[in-house]
Amino acid sequence: MNYPAAPTAPTAPTAPTAPPTEPGHDMLHDRATTSAGRAKAIAAITLGNGLEFFDFTIYSFFATIIGKLYFPVEGELAQLMLAVGSFGVGFIMRPVGGIVLGAYADRAGRKAAMSATLWMMTLGSAMIAFAPTYAAIGVAAPLLVIAARLVQGFALGGEIGASTSLLLEYGSDRTRGFYGSWQFVSQGLNTVCGSLLGVALAAWLSPQALESWGWRVPFVIGMAMGPVGIYIRRHLDETLPLPPAGVAQTDLAAMKQPVREIFNGHSAAVVCGVLTTIGGTAANYIVLFYLSTYAIRILHLPMALALWAAWTAAAVTVVCSPFAGALSDRVGRKRVMWISRVLLILAVYPAFMAINATPTVPVLLAVVAGLAVLVAFTAVPNIVMLPELFPRAIRATGMSIVYCIGVSIFGGFAQFFATWLIQLSGNTLAPAWYLIGCSLVSLLPLPFMRETAGRAID
Repeated sequence: MNYPAAPTAPTAPTAPTAPPTEPGHDMLHDRATTSAGRAKAIAAITLGNGLEFFDFTIYSFFATIIGKLYFPVEGELAQLMLAVGSFGVGFIMRPVGGIVLGAYADRAGRKAAMSATLWMMTLGSAMIAFAPTYAAIGVAAPLLVIAARLVQGFALGGEIGASTSLLLEYGSDRTRGFYGSWQFVSQGLNTVCGSLLGVALAAWLSPQALESWGWRVPFVIGMAMGPVGIYIRRHLDETLPLPPAGVAQTDLAAMKQPVREIFNGHSAAVVCGVLTTIGGTAANYIVLFYLSTYAIRILHLPMALALWAAWTAAAVTVVCSPFAGALSDRVGRKRVMWISRVLLILAVYPAFMAINATPTVPVLLAVVAGLAVLVAFTAVPNIVMLPELFPRAIRATGMSIVYCIGVSIFGGFAQFFATWLIQLSGNTLAPAWYLIGCSLVSLLPLPFMRETAGRAID
């Protein structure tokens, strides 16, 4: 592609050759590309996003206790299925939150939407933290927990599109992968903190105290940290400037009705984005969250030791994610996704065989660490590529819809499906087949998707 040589134009120093389509963005980008601006943007978005994911995911670490207290059915596997099923319920509202809050982010700005999601996440955490148990109020107890998960799912559905779009819009054509990788870093950091807190509580408290009140502590902490995230985000620069008076009417229509524009003009991107998200989200939720629960219920390891699996997986993804994003900037998103997903397909079944053959903590942590490396290189280019599929006026909405549809079923209910497959087949290796199937499906749309690394998206 040939570009006009601006320096040879005699009027270039005094006037642009065409009116800018996004006034104010160049000035914003100049501020954001300073060292202080980059550090401020990444730290603020990552911390706020991490706080929100912390509120949502700590539920997974205490699923066995919550299942016992709120879903008192016969059999440990049945209790676990109901507990992880209620974890998945939160994902049902993600597409709805993605549509409503994503559209709000494309109209009112990324910052406004991210503040609203944090307030809702704080509310959901408070509902769980102070929910009476089944023994106290009967069937109203699990209903209250499910309602809290729905509120949190709605909030997180809008968070992912707004925060990821903001990260990418702070970057340039050559650094979007690196900037976007911090979305996954923030998710890993929340898992590191949540699992460490779970390990500490399991080690310091007796089983009776942990079941009585100790499991509520992380939810109280998450509730209290919500206003901190809101304060931090208040000082970010907005990357969605107001449209100028001369903006095209088609662009204004997209801004006013982003959902209609996405499904009318970008339906192929939606389908491809959802399919490719299936592999990344299944890998994320099986390796980062389910394997610790699997170690407790299937391998019969103590909770205080099994939670180190979640910590190890999260710590590895935190370290590897920026490298995965930078590599996708250098060699392309699609190439990194192809290689990492094929390697994951080949590795996951032997990994489950290893931890079942030798159910010890060192083997579990070694297997989890190896899988987590592949998860980082699988998930990061995926999550970066999704908002790149849509123009700025509908980016947060498009990213939210695509990601939340893929995650709501195959990620949110990954733990439920994995446990159900074990119960159905009697085979403790069944979760590996689930992950292999999702990874194979996610490879199908890649040949039909354009490479976005190093290319202008606006």
